[in-house]
Amino acid sequence: MHTSSNITQPDIECLLEVFNGVQAFDRQAFEAMLPHWQVVNCKRKLNLTIEGDTERYLYVVSEGVQRCYCNYQGKETTIVFFYPGSFGGVVDSYLLQRASTMNFETLTSSRLLRISNTHFMQVTEQYPQVERWLRILLSHTLAGVLERQKELSVYSATDKLNALFKRSAFIFNLVPHKYLASYIGVDPATFSKLLGKMDEVKNNGIGQDF
Repeated sequence: MHTSSNITQPDIECLLEVFNGVQAFDRQAFEAMLPHWQVVNCKRKLNLTIEGDTERYLYVVSEGVQRCYCNYQGKETTIVFFYPGSFGGVVDSYLLQRASTMNFETLTSSRLLRISNTHFMQVTEQYPQVERWLRILLSHTLAGVLERQKELSVYSATDKLNALFKRSAFIFNLVPHKYLASYIGVDPATFSKLLGKMDEVKNNGIGQDF
């Protein structure tokens, strides 16, 4: 892993796009926050945060794919994926500064931008409008968590695969399918069968759903 404080113009544009994607972010607050960002270049299969540690950084993904996963009874389960244009890291541990219940891992070589909890909270306290931005971000995050919980509680394995494909089709070509299998809660063999069925249906021109 290589860490640098040399933020480039494309990095700044990436940050602006991600932050403004939630709601227009206060420009003065952004400028105050900018010197505290670091660039992190990582190889694949690197754990940036380990279960039991406290997440120190909020990440913005510039390149690559990452995931949060947990271990239970010797089995890994993927909880969420991150990819370019999104925030990353174990966000609940970051905001609450408590021990993480998950691991944050790179699945591909990655370029990440990160800011420490201390520096981000300093900007939040200095610019109260950032608190409103953060509240909107967390509202969107909660909506996504509830939608994901509905998928896990109600959907069949086929429905969950279909939902993942509609939401993030590109990820199927970027990471090993065993991670996608754990994300929808099936073993790799079952995932391959479901994926084969999806390909068969699409090849026969029956429709987008299966």
